[in-house]
Amino acid sequence: MKRYGLVAVCLLLAGLVLMAAFGSANSSASPSNGKSDTSQLAGATPAPAGAYGDYGSTGASGSGTAGKPGGQLSVRVDEKLGSVLTDGQGFTLYRFDKDTAKPPASNCSGTCATTWPPVVNDDSTSAGTGVDASKLGEITRADGSRQLTVGGWPAYRYAQDSAPGDTKGEGVGGTWHALAPDGSKAKAGGTGTQTSTAPTAPAPATTMAQPTQQPPAGVQISVFVHPQLGPIMVDAYGRTLYHFGKDTAWPMRSNCEGECLKTWTPAPPVDPKKIKGVDPKLIGKMQRSDGSWQLSINCTPAYLYTGDQGYGDALGNGMGNGAWTAINPQGKAATGK
Repeated sequence: MKRYGLVAVCLLLAGLVLMAAFGSANSSASPSNGKSDTSQLAGATPAPAGAYGDYGSTGASGSGTAGKPGGQLSVRVDEKLGSVLTDGQGFTLYRFDKDTAKPPASNCSGTCATTWPPVVNDDSTSAGTGVDASKLGEITRADGSRQLTVGGWPAYRYAQDSAPGDTKGEGVGGTWHALAPDGSKAKAGGTGTQTSTAPTAPAPATTMAQPTQQPPAGVQISVFVHPQLGPIMVDAYGRTLYHFGKDTAWPMRSNCEGECLKTWTPAPPVDPKKIKGVDPKLIGKMQRSDGSWQLSINCTPAYLYTGDQGYGDALGNGMGNGAWTAINPQGKAATGK
């Protein structure tokens, strides 16, 4: 009987040990609040900041990720949006409908500011050609950083824009829009104000003086007789079109990138059926390295000079030691001869 009693005690002790082991394992696999920790399941990963349209929410991180300085701001003519404000590197700047301009205030922080980094306003931020310095200002964010404002609206970049000229943030969530130079929403045919009724062609990159001669209505490329250069090609706004001597025709390629694009805007493509005084066979388009499309004339990329202010101005002709030239109706350098 003693032997059977000893065996029973041993079995009882072994059972207690096994129960303790199972209890320990279960407690290490579950949090103390009794809820299962699904983040430890295979294949479960946290969502990236700003994913799934979480734009404008205030995350636990508070004021969000600090952005980069704006640099020398400039204006780019987008084929679909017209005049768009860009930073010193050519990246599109945006505004958020849930912000306010009067008074200027940002409502994008936390995960929102990771997806939409605020544009920092520092000593390097300046107004380039076509940008009204009086429209620029700043606000102080919750983290103490200074954010650029345009027309009172806080300015942002979009994390998904991977190259200068990208406008992937336009219309996201129905609340994010590319900035026009005056702080309004950029839109096709706009001139920088939300109440504009400008023509359907892209708005000028700069504020042009009152023209003494108007381009033909509905014509996207026509010929203007310049007093020194003779007949030259101009766009729907009377802006002179240029070639760059360092570009190539075969294969067609633009060698104007980076800093060059601050002064020379790639001309947007046109409808070959909407030209006058020029052989339609000379008109085409090419795709740039950032994926955007650019007008080509005589198999060579065409540009606009940001320094031209009035209809028929050709102030860019001869710049770069003669590398930049206005284009005559034959698609060659205008010489006045």
